[in-house]
Amino acid sequence: MRISLNWLRELVEIKLSPEELAETLTMAGFEVEEIEDRRTWANGVVIGKVLERQPHPNADKLSVCQVDVGRGETFNIVCGAANVKADIYVPVATTGTYLPKIDLKIKPAKLRGVPSQGMICSLKELGLPTDIDGIHIFTQENLPLGSDVRPLLGLDDVILDLTATANRADALSMVGVAREVAALTGGKLSILEPAEVSISKKAGNLALKIADTQACPAYIGTVIEQIKIAPSPEWLQQRLRAAGVRPISNVVDITNYVLLEWGQPLHAFDGDRLKSVAGSENLTIGVRFVNNGESLKTLDGQTRTLASQNLLITANDKPIALAGVMGGEETEVHQGTQSLVLEAALFDSVAIRRSSRSVGLRSEASGRYERGVNRAELEIANRRALSLISELASGIIVQQEIADTRPDPSSWSRSIALRLDRVNQILGPIDLGEDTGELQKQDVERILTALGCQLTFSGEDSTHQPTWSVSVPPYRYRDLEREIDLIEEIARLYGYNKFCDTLPDKAEAGYLPLDEEVIRKLRAFLRAEGLTELIHYSLVKPGEDRNIVLSNPLFVEYSALRTDLISGLIDAFQYNLEQGNGALNGFEIGQIFWQEEDGLQETEALAGIMGGDISVGKWSKSGREEPISWFEAKGILESVFRQLSLQIEFQPDRRDDRLHPGRTASLWIRGNSLGIFGQLHPQLRREKGLPDSVYVFQLDLNVLLDSLGEDEILVSTFQPYSTYPASDRDIAFFAPVKISVVEIEKVITKAGKNLLESVELFDEYRGENVPEGQRSLAFRLIYRASDRTLTEAEVEPVHNKVREALVEKFGVNLRS
Repeated sequence: MRISLNWLRELVEIKLSPEELAETLTMAGFEVEEIEDRRTWANGVVIGKVLERQPHPNADKLSVCQVDVGRGETFNIVCGAANVKADIYVPVATTGTYLPKIDLKIKPAKLRGVPSQGMICSLKELGLPTDIDGIHIFTQENLPLGSDVRPLLGLDDVILDLTATANRADALSMVGVAREVAALTGGKLSILEPAEVSISKKAGNLALKIADTQACPAYIGTVIEQIKIAPSPEWLQQRLRAAGVRPISNVVDITNYVLLEWGQPLHAFDGDRLKSVAGSENLTIGVRFVNNGESLKTLDGQTRTLASQNLLITANDKPIALAGVMGGEETEVHQGTQSLVLEAALFDSVAIRRSSRSVGLRSEASGRYERGVNRAELEIANRRALSLISELASGIIVQQEIADTRPDPSSWSRSIALRLDRVNQILGPIDLGEDTGELQKQDVERILTALGCQLTFSGEDSTHQPTWSVSVPPYRYRDLEREIDLIEEIARLYGYNKFCDTLPDKAEAGYLPLDEEVIRKLRAFLRAEGLTELIHYSLVKPGEDRNIVLSNPLFVEYSALRTDLISGLIDAFQYNLEQGNGALNGFEIGQIFWQEEDGLQETEALAGIMGGDISVGKWSKSGREEPISWFEAKGILESVFRQLSLQIEFQPDRRDDRLHPGRTASLWIRGNSLGIFGQLHPQLRREKGLPDSVYVFQLDLNVLLDSLGEDEILVSTFQPYSTYPASDRDIAFFAPVKISVVEIEKVITKAGKNLLESVELFDEYRGENVPEGQRSLAFRLIYRASDRTLTEAEVEPVHNKVREALVEKFGVNLRS
């Protein structure tokens, strides 16, 4: 809510600067989002009188004016407004004035050859909204020339944009904010309740019919005759503009003014139009919920189809307004209005919230009714509006009808027991500078009394601490319900910043579980290899084997749980190609689900897809992309496993129809199945429009984590190395294609025993001079001892054992 300090000062004494007041309110829970200092908008703008106006000699649309600003001389000012003329009072920005709203500093200038010593201003140039296209002309006579224009335009004001919490409905009014400021600063309140209004006659044609008294506990309808619609006085218009409300006419402005002042929504119906809608001189204003098929054209010009939860105001049972939300266009006040029916009512907050939401319409009135309007001040707000209508619109009150089912006024307040020891127990010690202390009896009494509560001392409890019976004021009835609410108010007004900070006695540094630490390292290793992490929905289209199908899906496309991650990665690869993003190298960690005979299963998996050129830059390849090869893709996985100190075994595999049967391997670790790696099947690749070489892998993350010991991943272990030179030997032979390299490496490693440090395949050949069904393989064997340099006599017997083991085990045909 926008708070005008000029208006607020009429309600409460303010000794603080705008900035200090904003800080005080914010620390008390009312956040001030912006301080709008209007005083800077027209600083240096004064009242001037146009003495003479002549057309510009060199421009048809410009005028040359002689302006008196009370300085003993006239100023020559060139003006482009069409409404400028002689003998008018205008705002004049003199030389040196800065207008921040248009970012302009006034300097002596020549316009089409004629000197200009200032600027005659429009309201827009001073930051004020206006429908007039031209300079502003003051309607007052005999204004003091050279005096500040800001008091006349309401620019001697500061606006605080204040946000109240949802439980503080009372703060959505100037009176409520004034009470809060008084409690916070000790300023004196000056809230004057309007006097009783006189009603010329009691009998009339108005009657009330409230069908649901729970939804509408109170309704006051007042008939006012001899209304004269006119613009509101300047002071009223300025206050509305400061609050962000556009002035319309005196009657409508008065209802908006009372809404802002007291927080009580009001609505004025045109009396003659009401009778026209009702089809009778006798009016029965009703409040009921919507019947089927009813609609209403609201003030915003929209015809709304209503639902059963909409609460209506009716005239002879015909809808004329959405209760507590917005009036109807058919009965709105207009320039020819001569009679009014003024509505002042209380509506249930839940009913208004549902009604407003069902039609998608929120208003200033509904926002207040939803939070809760003060039931104790309904009559005060109504009297305030009636007195202003009588004063500003010459209205004569002829009838007033009241339907009131509110509980007895004695129950509008409640008594709450409050204990001082409980206050200190909840809030803790207060900071007294070099020492700490507790809130005292006088602190509690001072704060709650400032809030409008009445305290009755009840004595002392068993610990000899004071207790009170606290009577809550009616305007705080909704949010002060329990002892803890009072304690919160004490803390808020005493100042949260004055309480000591308390921390747990023993604070321990947080840490990640081992599994999460490993997963984070795994992600880092994969990113380091050039793979981008991907995230997909766990929901997919149904149809896969062992799918788990949802019983209540939002969409058919997302009605089953995924059984693996590879399918999603293939779709992502295809999508990126189609969008022109190139080939995708990525990985994903996520849950997969499937059905077994013994129930539903779930595990976490790691999967990846690789098919793009992994080299940096294309200059060395003449701009041609070279897809990743089998060995490069396999090398990415092996690099990650090597950093995790894992020995992974690759075995041929043909179980997955999506993968090439001759280029697929299952992965094993210590005899446990870890996952699968392979190239996409050519048929699937053609169907998806993918490149020739695309590789995928999927690993069971739980198996991977189980294989890692804590020391292996988190603590680096020093491995001793030999300072003696190695002795290398090459061995080449023809071997049947069906024998895997892994099996051959196992036999070589076993035969080499302790002297063999490593074995590496460095060549494979198939083709000419190679027997059919076989391939030529060449391995490099590195022999090394940790305590001496190996001699030929030591290496050769071991190397011969390797050769013999290969011949004996696989029947290979040695070439070297």
